[in-house]
Amino acid sequence: MEKYYKIEGMTCGGCKATVEESLNKIESTARVLVDLEKGEATILMNSLIPTNKLQEALPKKFVITEKSKGLFQKDINIEISSKKESNKVQQLKPLFIILFYITVASLMLNYKTWDWRACMLDFMGLFYIVFSFFKMLDLRGFAVSFRMYDPAAKRVPIYGKIYPFIETSLGLLFLLRFEIDIALVLTVVILGVTTVGVTKTLLSKKTIQCACLGTALKLPMTEATFIENAIMIVMAIGMLII
Repeated sequence: MEKYYKIEGMTCGGCKATVEESLNKIESTARVLVDLEKGEATILMNSLIPTNKLQEALPKKFVITEKSKGLFQKDINIEISSKKESNKVQQLKPLFIILFYITVASLMLNYKTWDWRACMLDFMGLFYIVFSFFKMLDLRGFAVSFRMYDPAAKRVPIYGKIYPFIETSLGLLFLLRFEIDIALVLTVVILGVTTVGVTKTLLSKKTIQCACLGTALKLPMTEATFIENAIMIVMAIGMLII
């Protein structure tokens, strides 16, 4: 059986070694694992050892108290959750960098003769061109990943295969300032459908790969995916209204 304990009084590696050595000497102890930073110990026992017996085996400076499994497991879950959040941010780093570069490029293209509409059109055009490029690197892989959450791609599989070409076309329309209204309407419709699928996936708590940058960069489906689509939709609607 495994039992979990809180140990007070440990201040260094020497304390940890003393605690492990002292507890390992007790009969019926199979294994002792001590976490110095948390001040905790996990003891694998062949038979139940009373806490007072464990206390007697330790030098007086240390105080050992039993910790409930539920509380111990809660701490583990918090730590795992923290690591997942950290990993998520690390995985999304390429997406943030790409969006940063697109934003900076759009601003630099228009800083001399500032025109917010032109800046937004450049942003949307570069967004489509860059994102379609990554999808083109593996069209088949993208189509498979895209079909996992996009409602239109689920119903019409070929849609996933031509989607990168649609993005490229929309990007060119924005950059060349050609049929802008049509491109804006298509942006609202196409990204709106995708955002519905993204929202359902996020609400279902499923862990799947986001296809926004194809399969070359393995990004997790997160709130960032929803936000990037929402930004494009809001920009498109804004330019159609104003």
